[in-house]
Amino acid sequence: MEHEIKTLTARLLAQRVVPRADALARKALLDDIFRQELDKSLAAVGLRLVENPYAEYIAVALLPEMTEPVFGSGDAWLNNNLGLPRDGVALLVILWALIILPKRERQIARVEAGKESQSDMFGAQKPLETGETVSTGVSEDALYADFGKALGGRTRFAANLGRLVNLGFIVRRNRWLDEGPMLDLMIDYAQLAPRIIEGALSDVLLRREGREALADKRAPDELAGDSEDEIGADDVESAGPLFDLPPDDAADEETR
Repeated sequence: MEHEIKTLTARLLAQRVVPRADALARKALLDDIFRQELDKSLAAVGLRLVENPYAEYIAVALLPEMTEPVFGSGDAWLNNNLGLPRDGVALLVILWALIILPKRERQIARVEAGKESQSDMFGAQKPLETGETVSTGVSEDALYADFGKALGGRTRFAANLGRLVNLGFIVRRNRWLDEGPMLDLMIDYAQLAPRIIEGALSDVLLRREGREALADKRAPDELAGDSEDEIGADDVESAGPLFDLPPDDAADEETR
């Protein structure tokens, strides 16, 4: 067992992700004793196993108590340890919202992409899908048209996409962006999803995905009010740019 734990730990550190279907990954997920020893081994160096049933891979991340020593050890608090600039983090969050939120809805409803309107009386009994049947990507050109200028222009947009590809967050094929192995692992759905649906990105997603679809997710009290204040197809006003980066200084917004 000790050799298997060392092997899996080394692979997680060297490769960053291991498929759930891998023999050692399955053992870590199904064998309680093996998992306890793996957790103990990772905790000894300040790490923990990251996995969720909606993702195809497993990975490692910092233990909560190690966040401050790692991210706050320099002159300024880091917002990530991947070398992403501020506009790169913003692009990552947008991609996560456009790819993972619809994916999770399909997974919970047990429906495949493109079949959301079809009812299935045995849907709840289907196994949980995690691949391309539930995860659809976004067009790179459409993404740039919607957010490119707010994210620093064509050069910064392309550079940050390249970073996200190299880090394993997205897969880029023929100007189409699909989910990468890290996208559904390294961002906490329970924390970020409510903030996006009900908060900072809600107006952006109303414009991007259709006003009515997201308006239905908001709390009833937020939709209450006079008729002139109600959300409709013609009277939703933009909250303005989500990421207001000065064009001349965008290249210098690296997190230090």
